[in-house]
Amino acid sequence: MEIAIGLLAIAATVLAGSWLADRFDLPAPLVLILVGILGSFLPFVPEVALSPEVVLLGILPPLLYAAAIQTSLVDFRNNKGVILSLSVGLVIFTALGVALFLQWALGLDFAVAFAIGAVVAPPDAVAATAVGRRIGLPRRLVLILEGESLVNDATALVSLRTALAAAGLAAGVSSGGVSVGGVALDFLWASAGGVAVGVAVALLVGVLRRHFSTEPAFDTILSFMVPFAAYIPAEELHASGVIAVVTAGLVLGHRSPRTQSGASRLSERINWISIQFLLENAVFLLIGLQVFYVLEQVRSSDLSSGQIALASFGTLLAVLVLRPLWIVPFRFLRTKVTHNDPEAPWSHTVVLSWAGMRGVVTLAAALLLPEDPRNPHRDVLVLIAVVVVVGTLLLQGTTLPALARRLGVRGPDPREDALQAATVMQSATRSGLDVLDGMPEVDEATRELLRTRSEDRLNQMWERLSPRSGDADETPSAKYRRARMQMLQAERTEVLRLRDEGRADHAVLRVVLGALDLEETMLDRIEDQESRLEESEMLPVDTIEAPCEHLRVTDACLEPRTPEGCEECLREGTTWVHLRLCLTCGHVGCCDSSERKHATAHFHETQHPVMRSIEPGEVWRWCYVDEVVG
Repeated sequence: MEIAIGLLAIAATVLAGSWLADRFDLPAPLVLILVGILGSFLPFVPEVALSPEVVLLGILPPLLYAAAIQTSLVDFRNNKGVILSLSVGLVIFTALGVALFLQWALGLDFAVAFAIGAVVAPPDAVAATAVGRRIGLPRRLVLILEGESLVNDATALVSLRTALAAAGLAAGVSSGGVSVGGVALDFLWASAGGVAVGVAVALLVGVLRRHFSTEPAFDTILSFMVPFAAYIPAEELHASGVIAVVTAGLVLGHRSPRTQSGASRLSERINWISIQFLLENAVFLLIGLQVFYVLEQVRSSDLSSGQIALASFGTLLAVLVLRPLWIVPFRFLRTKVTHNDPEAPWSHTVVLSWAGMRGVVTLAAALLLPEDPRNPHRDVLVLIAVVVVVGTLLLQGTTLPALARRLGVRGPDPREDALQAATVMQSATRSGLDVLDGMPEVDEATRELLRTRSEDRLNQMWERLSPRSGDADETPSAKYRRARMQMLQAERTEVLRLRDEGRADHAVLRVVLGALDLEETMLDRIEDQESRLEESEMLPVDTIEAPCEHLRVTDACLEPRTPEGCEECLREGTTWVHLRLCLTCGHVGCCDSSERKHATAHFHETQHPVMRSIEPGEVWRWCYVDEVVG
């Protein structure tokens, strides 16, 4: 009963803390870790012991897997140089730097000092990406931070295991049984073995999904099993369970559109979002709850308060300084010497250097340090880990948003995303209509219905580029969405009336309500996206295809003949949604979402190939001939 009450209290605190953080626009990790620290000093809050087994086996695998299945395997591969330099090179560099400092400050054996260096070396993805997404960091920066933390835990844990063996603190291993070659082979096997296990698990899950692809519940349960099915065998084989989980997640996330049904992907996404939210935020609460009890244990140490403070805050300073000392020269090497990544601005490098918040893996790894006469300062080393975790979260977590704003580092423009989404949908719609044209068995009425629905869906994507405010300026899709939401509310009310009167079977009603809920969810998501678009002020050009010859030779600065609006609409008295300018003759026409579609009609009449948007803040052009955006 005490365990159940404790879990309920943690979940309730996580929900309350996250709600407060959202209400006051604060990072949830920082709020929850402060709540945990305050709670640890309250007499009525029981001690919550955070064992390394619970973290490394119960919390770490699902958190890694939840992040991995949402990470692009293609983007991960494209940035593997930077990610590996941070997740391997920086971890070892930090561990060595901290080891040298602690060897001087506390007189530790170098192997023991390197062990605590490995403990505090890996930054935590949860903290960095939680802050990064909240302040809107560029996607590539968020990807690098996620990729770094997906792999660096493996480097840190292998380094810790090696250091403990070198110090003679690992069970069954003498201090003389460690060599440079053995360490290299151990690291190689941890990496290769972890990848092999992860790929094998992903392949097995793929086979199972092909046989049970129509059952979302089965697929969701299978997804919950994957992180543990990858982690446990890898660890039993003395490979890296972390790398196995990450590999399985990357592969399965990449292949899911081909191996899972839409219903299975939706169910998996919703369930993992809930699990990830609870585990991520509970982690920071649990870290804070350890503070009082760690301080209590340190009071019996033979070291003076000055030595403990020097070691703790000196290590915190070391991890803050060592990260930019590695990242800045590495960036210089890539851009100036090897000429890789020449366009990445230095402001991104500065933000990346300051996004090194530590998390639960650091604390769990510290608890792995054994109580042994050869390691008399274990409690102090655990305190050092806690100081580094809390210190980096509070110092870097609170100042990173201001630093990003000061340097002008911002996330992706929502309207640039909308343009790219429209071009992707244009290409997909074209492929679908080509298939439809090759189906002679489809009657004309059905063919026209399918074509109209495809075109309406595409026009809705283009309409998002210039969202309007006010009922008078609503786009057709906005009018449809507003009216359909009111209809859905009336339809749901009628279904509930039939339910309450007992006039329909509950199972049947659940199917109907599920269909209504799914449609409402889609409409809500579109409305959320358009609300973000309204806050955007500019639209950089970013396309998925190379510009065609027509786009390259067309002048984008032609003067419009009727800047006040669509020529035909002004003449006929009709209305337009968005305006397009012909870059051959200066004709101004209305878009395909408008009733008369005068811009497209002008192309069919004149064969002038390129038009551009003349909506405020938009600079993109469209080639009718090659169907390419530029």
